[in-house]
Amino acid sequence: MTQTTCRAAVLEAPRRLEIREFPLPETREDDGILKVEACGLCGSDHEQYTGALPARMPVIPGHETVGIIEEIGPLASKRWGVKAGDRVAVVTNQSCRECENCRAGNTRYCPSHGIKDAYGFTPIAEAPSLWGGYAEYQYLAPDTLVYKIPDSLTPAVATLFNPVGAGIRWGKTLPNTAPGDVVAVMGPGIRGLAVAAAAREAGAGFVMITGVGPRDSDRLELAMAEFGADLAIDITESDPVAALRKAAGGLADVVVDVTARAPAALAGSIALSKIGGKIVVAGTRGSTDAPGFMPDMIVYKELTILGAFGVDGRDFEEALELLGSNKYPFAVLPRRCASLDEAPALLESMAGESDEPPPVHGVITP
Repeated sequence: MTQTTCRAAVLEAPRRLEIREFPLPETREDDGILKVEACGLCGSDHEQYTGALPARMPVIPGHETVGIIEEIGPLASKRWGVKAGDRVAVVTNQSCRECENCRAGNTRYCPSHGIKDAYGFTPIAEAPSLWGGYAEYQYLAPDTLVYKIPDSLTPAVATLFNPVGAGIRWGKTLPNTAPGDVVAVMGPGIRGLAVAAAAREAGAGFVMITGVGPRDSDRLELAMAEFGADLAIDITESDPVAALRKAAGGLADVVVDVTARAPAALAGSIALSKIGGKIVVAGTRGSTDAPGFMPDMIVYKELTILGAFGVDGRDFEEALELLGSNKYPFAVLPRRCASLDEAPALLESMAGESDEPPPVHGVITP
């Protein structure tokens, strides 16, 4: 590789993203370097940018990275099952591959790694600095997990491996959604749309999705038209419980809450659940409050509450298969791509701080 440096967007402090130049590290036997083609934006990206999510700074954000392996050592190539020139998706967390959690597929809980050296969250003070996808190149450490990208997917669409993987885990795998189940999805963002599609793939008999106000209206229409939802409800205009009873003939076997910073969502999930139902809580509250939450209702309705944090390996693989099938129009989602220099404007839009509605899918293309 003739190039010796690369540009990266560094979050120096909340709302201060600056372009800096970094030297490219030399490749050793057990690591590699990725030429970044695209990096998807997660809700945590704009929370990291605004300061709503505490972060170690300065840091190069970005943890939904897709690119071409530029260089790779022989040990890494054998361990990861890829070679130079392959297009891959990079998993956020590293994995020792040996501990109990990693062997069970719960790599995000690896005691040797976890959040301390996760991509997009490791500060630049940790050599070799290039730990995030908002850069022309990203360092690939020895314990990196990567997945090959099907040739049919563009880099921007392939960044959906993470949110679609989450949708599969939260909407199908974790609650063990069964054919005929009634599924209620709270939140029509990219992960909510993916949950709706995953529930439909699992054979759900009825899928409802909810949103809040004008910002979500187009997303609710999209869920109905293209992503498997039978009913879409704006909870500012209609009672979702009454609407679900009327349309489905009863309440939900599975409720999946993918809302962000919505403290009342837990009570809403319980209200939507049938007796003996399952609730997957994937949305973080950002608060200790839960207005309307009555713990006794978990007892009276004999509910199963399932916390959901992140994605497992098999779900990433299934996500790439689903994306490659073109069964759902992920390729034509309302999407906005931005360069490194344009990243602040896109992050502000995704945070709902600009006049224009945020895109369903934001992507950084260095």
